[in-house]
Amino acid sequence: MKKKIAILGATGSIGIQALDIIRSNSDLFEVVLITANNHVEQLSTLAQEFQPREVVIANEKLYTLLCERLSNYPINVSAGAKALEESVTHSDIDIVLSALVGYAGVLPTLSAIRAKKTIALANKETLVVAGELIMAEAQQKGVTIYPVDSEHSAIYQCLMGEIARPEKLILTASGGPFLKHSVHQLETITPEQALKHPTWDMGAKVSIDSATLMNKGFEMIEAHWLFDMPARSIEVLVHPQSVVHSMVQFSDGSVKAQMGQPDMRLPISLALGLGERIPNTYPRYDFTQTPLSFERPDTTRFPNLSYAYQTLDMGGLAPCILNAANEVVVAAFLEKRLSFRGMSYVLEEILSTMLASNRPFELEALITTNDEVRQKTELLIQSGKYR
Repeated sequence: MKKKIAILGATGSIGIQALDIIRSNSDLFEVVLITANNHVEQLSTLAQEFQPREVVIANEKLYTLLCERLSNYPINVSAGAKALEESVTHSDIDIVLSALVGYAGVLPTLSAIRAKKTIALANKETLVVAGELIMAEAQQKGVTIYPVDSEHSAIYQCLMGEIARPEKLILTASGGPFLKHSVHQLETITPEQALKHPTWDMGAKVSIDSATLMNKGFEMIEAHWLFDMPARSIEVLVHPQSVVHSMVQFSDGSVKAQMGQPDMRLPISLALGLGERIPNTYPRYDFTQTPLSFERPDTTRFPNLSYAYQTLDMGGLAPCILNAANEVVVAAFLEKRLSFRGMSYVLEEILSTMLASNRPFELEALITTNDEVRQKTELLIQSGKYR
């Protein structure tokens, strides 16, 4: 029987690759819901091809246009944040692939969990911002969360069949395009340069986070929640070749690594297959191609990674504060209103001023804090202090 799939963020990098997998395995999967934020033309084209039961556009201003594009198809069209949250609760959905970018993925993913849907999680910010709440809800509802990030999928695969608790998780990082740049060189980096990731094809937000190592910091927090490991037992190693996707060290000193081509279709298909491997004809890695190397990250040049460890240690709403501020600074950098290093300077100042008033963790406080941090971060950027 076909698994019925909902894809949140169907026009993004993960969504497009997931649809490619579904297109090639139509005997296994059926798309029943797709969503997008603003890419209405691309969303309507995908809807016409896959003909899901429902299509949701988050930007309500594009609702009429989407309706026009799909007027000749038996597809329900809806719009807005609430519609997004409600759409994932329908009874015909088996798996929700949460591939939205940033904070936008938190509430729809939570809604899907409360509706007892299996989650394929590609939105790391869901666990960065609300990991405590998300994991508690998943446990209460008996919901399984399959990781889609390549690093967490790798750890998941390394733990398959293991009974003993791991001693350490080792997350690998490509290091981004500026691995060998000096602090002085980082001062003049442009968005165009930062978007050119050396090994992965990702969206703009994730590409910038990769360049600053914030992405790896968020993945560390995500690993903490997914695998119930303390921050001190999660190590990050820079591995420019992106062949070893992550490793697990056990109490006897043994280390298991998951390796392969840097191709996101591999972890996506494993998650959609609920841990079962789906055969494919993708290129295989040639281990004679290049030597593999590893080094420790430099948090002096890339301090964002250390901010992630700091906020996870603090707990509560601290990671939410970091994520909200980071989304604002990345947007400002892409708009050329903030320098590359300026992103880290702003984050440091926001953390130093807002962590002292950290509220107890609860959903309403999370939503309020997210809004407050965004406003304060934008005001700091507008001051021109770090331009």
